[in-house]
Amino acid sequence: MDSKRKGIFQRFLDMVEFVGNKLPHPVTLFAILTLIVIILSGIVAGTGVSVEHPGEEGEMVQVTSLLNTEGIQYMFSSMVDNFIGFAPLGVVLATMLGIGLAERTGLISACLRGFVLSVPKVLITGGLVFAGIMSSVASDAGYVVLPPLGAVIFAALGRHPLAGLAAAFAGVSAGFSANLFLSATDPLLGELTISAAAIIDPAYAEGMNIAMNYYFIIVSVFILTIVGAWVTEKIVEPRLGEYTGDYREDLKGLDSIEKKGLIWAGVSLLAGVILFALTIIPENGPLRADDGGIIQSPFMDSLVPIIAILFFIPGLFYGLATKNIRNDKDVANQLSDTMAAMGMFIVLAFTAGQFVAYFSETNMGLIIGVYGAEALEAANLTGIPLILGFILVAGFINLFIGSASAKWAMMAPVFVPIMMQLGYSPEMTQMAYRIADSTTNIITPLMTYFAIIIAFAQKYDKKMGIGTLISVMFPYTIVFTIAWTLMLIIWMLFGIDLGPGSPILYE
Repeated sequence: MDSKRKGIFQRFLDMVEFVGNKLPHPVTLFAILTLIVIILSGIVAGTGVSVEHPGEEGEMVQVTSLLNTEGIQYMFSSMVDNFIGFAPLGVVLATMLGIGLAERTGLISACLRGFVLSVPKVLITGGLVFAGIMSSVASDAGYVVLPPLGAVIFAALGRHPLAGLAAAFAGVSAGFSANLFLSATDPLLGELTISAAAIIDPAYAEGMNIAMNYYFIIVSVFILTIVGAWVTEKIVEPRLGEYTGDYREDLKGLDSIEKKGLIWAGVSLLAGVILFALTIIPENGPLRADDGGIIQSPFMDSLVPIIAILFFIPGLFYGLATKNIRNDKDVANQLSDTMAAMGMFIVLAFTAGQFVAYFSETNMGLIIGVYGAEALEAANLTGIPLILGFILVAGFINLFIGSASAKWAMMAPVFVPIMMQLGYSPEMTQMAYRIADSTTNIITPLMTYFAIIIAFAQKYDKKMGIGTLISVMFPYTIVFTIAWTLMLIIWMLFGIDLGPGSPILYE
């Protein structure tokens, strides 16, 4: 695009990309951030700064120094555990075992070519965003599955693969709190909200339910799908320009052997789905919860291995049908090649794991959150400005604390009572939080899956850095936040319940 014709927003994104890409390699950056946390912990701890824990009345929290004897012992003794315990590590590697076999046998390529050649191109972008939003039913698995698939689909269409990756990533992460179904997020946040509401009104809390935002998140799916497709096609893709990289996806039609392989894969997938369905459909299914529930159950906890298996089995049968797999050695070699390709992510996981663990151990994230809450309370806002201020504060805090449940566990006991005293229901406060928490996920390197998205993107652009990824995703954050907030304001003005028995106002 001619620089003279660029608007202010495009020049801003260029600046974000330029500054961000001046940062070191992500591996180095996380190592530097870890060092900064270590040094700051010693400095701030020495000042004696402390805050009252929002969830524990009377308990004071201080910054924990990592430069004293206990801190140094913690750093060395926890280093391996921080690496192994880095949230995305096991999820990504386990899922990639299944996806990798499906990819290397040619199953994914055949499926995508069949998909691209049969679906109207006008629907593909929206379809990717929609699939990303709906993936929250499968917890975090969408981060691993959809962005790389989105990139391959766009490459097959002759479009920029990073635009496809961005559309899927926006749906998965920025739209995480929207869905047509209740997901694990609803009870996770809902129970914290109900507990916080009981601080002010135990009787009101007893009448609340975990589906308190259900009506709103259903409508959100369609709004965000439209908005995400528009941002991709009108802002992100034009800015990326024509793809000049080496990666290409063949769009040739399917031959008879591939069609045979797809039949084998389809039958095996159906058989796998039926077997897993038998673990939850019967009332005494082994993957149901003790109370018979599914939303919080061993089944939901097992989604990562289930997804891996449901990719592995069709990939295996497709490979057998097409002769890409002839024996067990072929399977082992293809799985080994898949893990070899994940080398950069494993290195990233080591440095990122240390940073996330040290940041949590020092309590600096908690203290930042408490000061943010106090600033909002001191502003004496009411009505729509109050909601907007809360969304901005929650979004800012999200840049420093990645876990939605950890943040809400910290924020709910503070903000839910404040908002109730100002006339807004706990259900309303939770929904405003979910908007802020989702929309800013995609622009913070502290989000646990940010590193894996960079690793996926570097397949198509070797120079991809933190700045480039943030500049690509920033338009989604801006537009999603505006559209979703406007939707919430309209909901407020009409006084529509957010979910079953979940009003906007608290009386």
